[in-house]
Amino acid sequence: MSTTTTPTTAPRPTGTHASQRPSAINFSRTTATAARVLGQLRHDPRTIALLILIPCLMLVLLRYVFDGSPRTFDSIGASLLGIFPLITMFLVTSIATLRERTSGTLERLLAMPLGKGDLIAGYALAFGGLAIIQSALATGLAVWFLGLDVTGSPWLLLLVALLDALLGTALGLFVSAFAASEFQAVQFMPAVLFPQLLLCGLFTPRSNMHPVLEAISNVLPMSYAVEGMSEVLNHTDMTATFVRDALIVAGCALLVLTLGAATLRRRTA
Repeated sequence: MSTTTTPTTAPRPTGTHASQRPSAINFSRTTATAARVLGQLRHDPRTIALLILIPCLMLVLLRYVFDGSPRTFDSIGASLLGIFPLITMFLVTSIATLRERTSGTLERLLAMPLGKGDLIAGYALAFGGLAIIQSALATGLAVWFLGLDVTGSPWLLLLVALLDALLGTALGLFVSAFAASEFQAVQFMPAVLFPQLLLCGLFTPRSNMHPVLEAISNVLPMSYAVEGMSEVLNHTDMTATFVRDALIVAGCALLVLTLGAATLRRRTA
């Protein structure tokens, strides 16, 4: 009497190919993601105009608001040279990323064997490239056409402006995970950026604030962006404070990008 042995089969993986998802960032996958994002932005001239032209127009407006007081423009303009890119990159990145979520594009990408790090790095690379163009145009306009008088190197101004734009990109990617609509994404701006704008030292030195507010400002990245711009404005050489401020802004951008990758997930099973 023979017996039939039923072969055992391993259970099929379920879910979103989690076991097949790459753990390390791959250069080709990252650049392919960046190229796709840039290709979509190319067909959206209004977004390109917001990214490239608005910071420049705001600087021109500010210059002639203080037409009779050029020293005021020098002191405020350098700080806003870093703040404007941060705000515009935050708005555009959060809305563009949320649009990908709500349209289902991000859902389909997450169903593929594509690492979360590849997605986040690809978005950061695409918007970071635009941030370089934006920061270079705004810095060149302020220094060589609007007469912004800085004691230090304009290249250091460009560096801080670029780091601020990358920080805005990282914050936009992060908050898009918590918004259900583009309107909600815009609503995050008062919650995320306005407190930093008030406490960064733009309107009054942070040392003059209430001790509680000063302590809060010490953990906000925009405070170090403004301080870094002030260092370039007042010192001929790169100071240790400037290096510290630049590293803090860069570190905050990297930290927020890491948190953005952690919150990146499919919304359906």
